Amino acid sequence: MTETRETSTTAAGVRLWAAMAFDDVDRMVEWLRVIGFREHATYRDEEGRVAHAEWVWPGGGGIMFGARRDDSPLHEPGKSGLYLVADDPDRVFDAAVAAGATVQRPMVDQEYGGRSGSVLDPEGNHWSFGSYQPS
Repeated sequence: MTETRETSTTAAGVRLWAAMAFDDVDRMVEWLRVIGFREHATYRDEEGRVAHAEWVWPGGGGIMFGARRDDSPLHEPGKSGLYLVADDPDRVFDAAVAAGATVQRPMVDQEYGGRSGSVLDPEGNHWSFGSYQPS
């Protein structure tokens, strides 16, 4: 197994990680990069497939993912849902759509404060981007 590690991104304080599996890991890696995630570590198997990757979100949080495997307990690709707090959720939303996401709900001001909108990523996972940070 080979490893790639990005030393400028820390994951030391992250205590909750979303776990996902992807059919087209390379496409999803590019999508994650475009919306603002940063690679922390990537491990590839002997055939070059991503066996395990750790990507962090600036400000906290992260996702772990890899190529879908029949023996994995993870949900099938397209079955996950996440809410991502962003300083500029409109920018993240627009970047996600430009990189291939499908709009589920456009960005709107919320009655409870902040703005949010939702998309499906290229594999069908549901992502909500917003500025509302629960207190």
